[in-house]
Amino acid sequence: MGRSPCCEKSHTNKGAWSPEEDRILIDYIKLHGQGCWRSLPKSAGLLRCGKSCRLRWTNYLRPDLKRGNFTEEEDKLIIKLHSLLGNKWSLIAGRLHGRTDNEIKNYWNTHIKRKLVNRGLDPQTHKPLVTNPDSVLPVLDTSSVSQIINFENISCPEAQLSVQSGDSSNSETTTTITNDDAQLQKGEEIDLELSIGLFGFRTEKGY
Repeated sequence: MGRSPCCEKSHTNKGAWSPEEDRILIDYIKLHGQGCWRSLPKSAGLLRCGKSCRLRWTNYLRPDLKRGNFTEEEDKLIIKLHSLLGNKWSLIAGRLHGRTDNEIKNYWNTHIKRKLVNRGLDPQTHKPLVTNPDSVLPVLDTSSVSQIINFENISCPEAQLSVQSGDSSNSETTTTITNDDAQLQKGEEIDLELSIGLFGFRTEKGY
């Protein structure tokens, strides 16, 4: 069987506490102490559950509560205790006089976590944050860039040799064609002279 509820839900007030309820709770605890929270509401004449009375007293009404912003010393102590105890806010609050566990938890989530991250620390482990190496962009080596640029500016001897060879081949081809044309032209002139000579010879013989 589960634990029985601390009060009858149908006969208790819910919502914000009134100034009159606060005064009754303060006066009762001053006279009788905190005692058992389960039986306190009935003994004090309050239509509240024991948990509601405890939270109201602990977080708002007890006289040793410290008001205002957290100090730098408190920040350091909270960080140190959290590194040892983790998210055990009640234990941490027990070592910070005048601060409540709920107040410390809220302050941790809204201020201290961001402060640790800005310092490069993991708020849970209090160790340096590890950057995912896959998410880091590679750094371009400037020497490689200069080498690439210089390589582009350097002419390739093999390419020049190939070009020169190509030019030589074209020159030789041109020369060969020119020589052939000259020989052809010379042959035509020889044939023409022979034809003329033969024609004259035949004329003299009377053919």
